[in-house]
Amino acid sequence: MTATTGEESARQDWVEIVATVLLALAAIATAWSSYQATRWNGEQTKTAARVNALRIDAARAQGMAQSQTQVDIAVFIQWVDAQAVGEEQLADFYRDRFRDEFQSAFDAWLATDPLTDPDAPPSPFAMEEYAPAAGAEAERLDAEAEVLGATARRNLQRSANYVLAVVLFSVALFFAGMSTKLRNEGRRKILLLVGCLLFLGTAAWIASSPVSVAV
Repeated sequence: MTATTGEESARQDWVEIVATVLLALAAIATAWSSYQATRWNGEQTKTAARVNALRIDAARAQGMAQSQTQVDIAVFIQWVDAQAVGEEQLADFYRDRFRDEFQSAFDAWLATDPLTDPDAPPSPFAMEEYAPAAGAEAERLDAEAEVLGATARRNLQRSANYVLAVVLFSVALFFAGMSTKLRNEGRRKILLLVGCLLFLGTAAWIASSPVSVAV
């Protein structure tokens, strides 16, 4: 009778020890995952802010490129009109006011002999040489924003992963805590086993996630 009671007490002690260790580890893991979720959410917010700033700069550069193109078109049309009516002096006046970026495309276009060659490009704007720097800058900023946008999405997913880990570790805590409340040894072991498996599985999964630490 005494031996049986001693064995049962030993088994209960073993279950309680494992449950206590699991409670401690799950509590630490929950706190760590909560911290990481907050950190990655902050990283996502900072990256998203940089993306928005780049988008604004890209829109500004694109607007500048469109404005410059409109100016180039307007001056070119005036040059064509002056050239058509034989006003060489007026045509030279407009030509002297071409922007440098347009001038190179205009010179390349004239070299194709557009007035006599039907296969020549229709205007300087169809030439490869016409590439306003503001337009290229807008494309560069858009590409950089897209890369950062992907980073922001990854950071958001990492934050969500750690939030899920918090939930799973909390469930493991629940099972560990409940295992110490039940009197039935079989049920206690089952709850403890489920809690251990859930904790280990979540820990193995979250261990492969990147870590963000404040500096």
